[in-house]
Amino acid sequence: MNNSVNAYWLGHSAFKMESPEGNIIYIDPFLKNNPTTPDEFKSPSEADYILLTHGHEDHVGDTIEIAKRTGCDVVSIVELSGLLKKHGLSEDQAVEFNKGGTIEFDDFSVTLVSANHSSSFGGEYAGDPGGLVVEFDDFTFYHLGDTNIFADLELYGELYEPDLIAVPMGDHYTMGPAEAAWACEMIDAAYAVPIHYGTFPVLTGSPKDFKELTEESSDTEVLIPEAGENFLK
Repeated sequence: MNNSVNAYWLGHSAFKMESPEGNIIYIDPFLKNNPTTPDEFKSPSEADYILLTHGHEDHVGDTIEIAKRTGCDVVSIVELSGLLKKHGLSEDQAVEFNKGGTIEFDDFSVTLVSANHSSSFGGEYAGDPGGLVVEFDDFTFYHLGDTNIFADLELYGELYEPDLIAVPMGDHYTMGPAEAAWACEMIDAAYAVPIHYGTFPVLTGSPKDFKELTEESSDTEVLIPEAGENFLK
């Protein structure tokens, strides 16, 4: 699929990505208390960027701890960024933006788009939830965050033309397999990875059902990586 970017699914909605120039990027790093994260990934010693979709605990996860340990930048919607600073994130490390905004980094960019969900952090409103479009020179990854199906997904597929999408399909708090399969048809990416399933008992959506439904209804191929696997190689 791609040889310039490394990507590891770390359980739930968490990813580690390595850019062509070697930047280490974490997305929604719920790791230490995530029962599906392999032990070797639970306490990262190196990170250049953390990208957050929204403020819920199972997405912010270990962000502040990792940021203090590594000095990395933390990228999030403006309200969540303010709350993270109140909880100990350094002002110099906080990078805030809002929906529709794109930030250019060394060898990639990130755009914040909408998601249909809710968001809070530490019991306070944390801004709107979002999805993240992470674009490298020859590869675009769209992390949908936590979301229900909504019509803008088709627009995002046309606008950003992602190669790979990370799709929540565990049900209860997000889409289940059937809605998630429909979302894949709307976005029309080449590949999809299921996320936000199997971490807790209420997340009953089956990745196998998601794969079957998606590949029956669209041209999207579903990859089901093991946690910790570099699934782009």
